[in-house]
Amino acid sequence: MRLKDMKVISLVHHDFEDLELWYPILRLREEGAIVHLAGENANEKYIGKYGVPAVSDYSYSDIKGEDYDAILVPGGWAPDKIRRFPEVLSLVQHMEDNKKPIGQICHAGWVLISAKILQGKQVTSTPGIKDDMENAGAIWLDEAVVVDGHLVSSRRPPDLPDYLREFIKVMEQQ
Repeated sequence: MRLKDMKVISLVHHDFEDLELWYPILRLREEGAIVHLAGENANEKYIGKYGVPAVSDYSYSDIKGEDYDAILVPGGWAPDKIRRFPEVLSLVQHMEDNKKPIGQICHAGWVLISAKILQGKQVTSTPGIKDDMENAGAIWLDEAVVVDGHLVSSRRPPDLPDYLREFIKVMEQQ
């Protein structure tokens, strides 16, 4: 198990993209990582775009960046809600400042935009937020996965295998 006992926090809110939340969690757990979910409230059931539920372990305000080795932000419509919480933006900024792996897919770029960490970074996302990413100072590429140091980004569900392969490699380097 390549990621034995490494801790990852995944953010969640209603209308997350089901595969973009669950596929990374399951892959990381297969590699031995401990993955927790943080939502607006602890122990709350959040429903994905296609009806798959996820129950948060913690609230956003419960999480401390120093307790985790990496962070995942799923796509869907949830990122537009997630980015409204100052404690989430502080968490993402902490991960950036400490060069801990940050994974983002699809619309998750909105959270990184609001955290103001994309200036000069090479990224990808769903093409629907390409302009948002570029307006935040990112260099947007239309590729399945883009790795820029500790930041790993991906476009959409069909790219999940490439995304997780690279995210796991970045985590192994920690």
